Amino acid sequence: MKTVIIGRVSRWRNRAIATAQSLRFFLVERLRLPIARLWHSHKYSNTRSETPLVSVIIATYNRAAILIDRTIPALLSQSYKNIEIIIVGDCCIDDTALRLSKIHDSRIRFYDLPERGKYPSQPAERWFVQGVVPRNKGLELARGQWLMWISDDDVLMPNGIETLVKFAQSGDYEFVSASYTYEKDGVITVHNLKDVQPRIGGMQTWLYRSYLRFFRWNIHSWRKSWNKPCDYDLQVRMHSAGVRMGFIDTVVAHIPATAGTSTVGLQAQLELAEKGLMP
Repeated sequence: MKTVIIGRVSRWRNRAIATAQSLRFFLVERLRLPIARLWHSHKYSNTRSETPLVSVIIATYNRAAILIDRTIPALLSQSYKNIEIIIVGDCCIDDTALRLSKIHDSRIRFYDLPERGKYPSQPAERWFVQGVVPRNKGLELARGQWLMWISDDDVLMPNGIETLVKFAQSGDYEFVSASYTYEKDGVITVHNLKDVQPRIGGMQTWLYRSYLRFFRWNIHSWRKSWNKPCDYDLQVRMHSAGVRMGFIDTVVAHIPATAGTSTVGLQAQLELAEKGLMP
């Protein structure tokens, strides 16, 4: 009986916190969007630079090998060169800082949080929001006119950034996304969302104007009864607030199978948890 009561209290608490957060975002974001446009939209006119600075933000935690062997090389070899790579550690305890210090490229900056974000203990709930804290720190550190996100084990196609920038500029979009591929059980599949509305690609395909940085990542999204992943939460809030969005079919990123598994996403997280390897 006691367990049942505790469970009900926990559900009601989660519902109350999630509702309060959603209401706050609803009110603040709809108020700030027109103000941000008024102050900053002129910076994105066609008369401005065709190659604006793009900030690529990566949250990481103890995955130095994959980050440095896979993700960073794909960024440094982009056809689009005017980028900064902001890597934010979630209080890493491995040799991420040391390894990054050996990459001599002024476009890379590393900041390690003094303490790790406080995430749920359950594997599924943790997967919904892990990385939120370093990503929000990345928003503060970014200096680019455009913002991008990529996980520390994902790979951008060689012309990924160039494709997104040109598409965003040509359509006067505030936010653009695209198709991507992912690997599951040895099979690579194209994820293009043809039958989904709104058609918004995965986080690793996002590119959006930096004046939208007031859309913060939601550490409480796991508490909701729907739309729990923090990236889904963020993109739905942007769409609902009226951000001008565009989608391009071109594949701009690839998500390899998560190390230690043969799959991606939540399923990979649960497999790692069973092996005692949950990040």
